[in-house]
Amino acid sequence: MINKNLKNNEDLSVNKPNNWYLIDAKDKILGRLSSFLAIRLMGKHKVSYSDNVCPRDKIVVINANKVILTGKKMNKKNYWHTGYPGGIKSKTYKEILNSKNSILVLKNSVRRMLKKGPISKEQLKNLYIYSDDKHPHIANNPSVLNFNN
Repeated sequence: MINKNLKNNEDLSVNKPNNWYLIDAKDKILGRLSSFLAIRLMGKHKVSYSDNVCPRDKIVVINANKVILTGKKMNKKNYWHTGYPGGIKSKTYKEILNSKNSILVLKNSVRRMLKKGPISKEQLKNLYIYSDDKHPHIANNPSVLNFNN
């Protein structure tokens, strides 16, 4: 007997066109925006969600350096990375915003909210982050996603 209620992935075929979305990150809270982006990149907002298939939605985030943190985290939260022994190289959020790597805060936050595995690398490739309001994806005609805190 064949169970006809099993999930079918025909509607997730690669022949579907890409959907492009645009999000303005100005004055948005970092954690709430990151979880919203992670859910969209995984495809959990769709009825046809399947965890083994990477959705083809592309998300463009502009004004990434204008993301805010709540409380006193702007001056007290430390981001650090050291690959070798020799001390902690730490920077505050305010120092990172003034550097050229200001988009890494949002990108790392979204990356850590995705599921761990090989498909998360494919999902992260669908995220395009820019520090100002100019982006090269105007020809793709992205539709604006409304995100409210």
